[in-house]
Amino acid sequence: MNTTNEVKHLLIEELEHIVRTSCNLIRKISPEHWDYRPADNMRNLQELVHHLVSVPAVDLLILQEKSESEIRALEVEIAAGTDKETLIGWMNSGTVDVKHYMEKLSEKEFLHKKTKPFYLEHGSVQAKWLIEIVTHTQHHRAQMFNYLKTLGYEVNMFDLY
Repeated sequence: MNTTNEVKHLLIEELEHIVRTSCNLIRKISPEHWDYRPADNMRNLQELVHHLVSVPAVDLLILQEKSESEIRALEVEIAAGTDKETLIGWMNSGTVDVKHYMEKLSEKEFLHKKTKPFYLEHGSVQAKWLIEIVTHTQHHRAQMFNYLKTLGYEVNMFDLY
């Protein structure tokens, strides 16, 4: 395996790990805590989970240069979900789609093909997009972890690794 594919594989592996641990944390949430909001200017727990589970699929649509209306439609569909397993299914299927998309890219495409989101004037290469998806997912998993800690859930670093 060449170095580029090895790095791609490691990033995908990390994304799958973040998704797996995120799903485990989501399963711990009691329905009475969905409305928990740490501060007025923050998402409540259910809104945060909706956003977190949408990251792989939505970010993939963004990097594929889909229209804002297509992306918003997916976000609305995911945000309508209240069943934890359905939400987890969204996150898992989005992750599979990201993996398949990235694995199909040649080394040249992965490192040099730029795509531009609807909201920016400049694009990014596919490798940077994969890093963005990993860090975006990681960021919101950490937020959810902190919400759960604040609510008194028994979660610790072993839930993340």
